[in-house]
Amino acid sequence: MSFRHEVIEKNAILLLVLTLITVSIGGMVQIIPLFTIESTIERVEGERPYSPLEQMGRNIYTREGCYLCHSQQIRPFKDEVERYGHYSLAAESMYDHPFQWGSKRTGPDLARVGGRYSNDWHVAHLSSPRAVVPESVMPAYPFLAERPLRYEDVADHLKALRATGVPYTDDMIANAKADLEAQANPDADTNALLKRYPKAVVAKFNTGSTEITELDALIAYLQMLGTLVPISNIPADRLKQ
Repeated sequence: MSFRHEVIEKNAILLLVLTLITVSIGGMVQIIPLFTIESTIERVEGERPYSPLEQMGRNIYTREGCYLCHSQQIRPFKDEVERYGHYSLAAESMYDHPFQWGSKRTGPDLARVGGRYSNDWHVAHLSSPRAVVPESVMPAYPFLAERPLRYEDVADHLKALRATGVPYTDDMIANAKADLEAQANPDADTNALLKRYPKAVVAKFNTGSTEITELDALIAYLQMLGTLVPISNIPADRLKQ
């Protein structure tokens, strides 16, 4: 047996060929089964694409580099679950392009920040972080309250996301601008909006401006994070997977 090993180990070409064969077999065993299933991510109840206003807010979140200091991935460790809430599920990031998991935490994880604080708290925090969290090292973003949100091309933006696999329907795209404006106006008829985007938080987040501002969009995004999937309704055996 040792002689056979010696023959292989002393013949570089033979060793290379056998190594390639072994790696190829291992690769096929791992990869081929994936072509037989639609997705490696198991869908969960409640998950939906972002509403137009939430998506615009997410764009601002990414533009300002918020993910560099705030992760959006709660790991399945006791200390993290006790502090931030139930650990993150893969399905909760399935419509993120790119995902916002992050690689460090200068500030707290935001995967389940939605609903934890009031809209007014978010306005104060983003405008002057140390006014509400004295020890914060986060930079201030008061300019977001003054910048009108540019959303003329929001329908085209949803079309582009649909090309990546986000299931925006023709109806969602056709009503993108109207849905965005409705979500930022608590006096609007929001029945159609909430039918397309259940649990969307409807409010004029930045009450200091009559226009829809970048601050409105960003807070709309923050207020939905972690609120869509009813964790308590998912069987325990699925959560362990």
